[in-house]
Amino acid sequence: MENEQFKIFDKDRNQIGIATREEVHRHGYWHETFHCWFVSKEDDTNFLYFQLRSDTKKDYPNLFDITAAGHLLANETVEDGVREIKEEVGIDISFRELVPLGIIDYCVEKESFIDRELANVFLYKSNKSFDDFTLQEEEVSGIVKVAFNDFIKLWSGETEKIQVTGFTIQKDGEQILIDEKVGRDKFVPHQLAFYETVIRKIREKIG
Repeated sequence: MENEQFKIFDKDRNQIGIATREEVHRHGYWHETFHCWFVSKEDDTNFLYFQLRSDTKKDYPNLFDITAAGHLLANETVEDGVREIKEEVGIDISFRELVPLGIIDYCVEKESFIDRELANVFLYKSNKSFDDFTLQEEEVSGIVKVAFNDFIKLWSGETEKIQVTGFTIQKDGEQILIDEKVGRDKFVPHQLAFYETVIRKIREKIG
């Protein structure tokens, strides 16, 4: 995986070459990723869906994250990013079903790891149920949903904990229900500005 090759860019989003995953994160090169947020409407409530990252993940194990996301390889277009949805959560949808939210700059630095992403962010207005998800075991161990308004309150500081409901798959294949209150510490620590931008863009699309 560390030898996967990505297109790399300067700060003005001009492509300047190709580098391996290891080089990209060691030198902090800007590179392309694909993010897809699932949203559904039940009665009058909008819900966001999050994957639970596997406990074997190198980065941020056992934390809730974007429904489906991943790096774009050097030979891939943004449209090819839909493969991440099928691979990670087993939902087969086409690129034309996605609502574009734009490209969001995203940067995290820790120790010898620098992640500078040009995140191509999309929304999928879903009518799927939990039964429709098939999880990629080495990547994803569960799926939960959160009321969108509650998620807004969590990241605006209006509340410290919000309700998440869904399921996780145990190592033996047993499905366990999740129904608990969690705080920010249970979500991948993306920059606050990133969460705020995503929230604003989703709100614009769902009204």
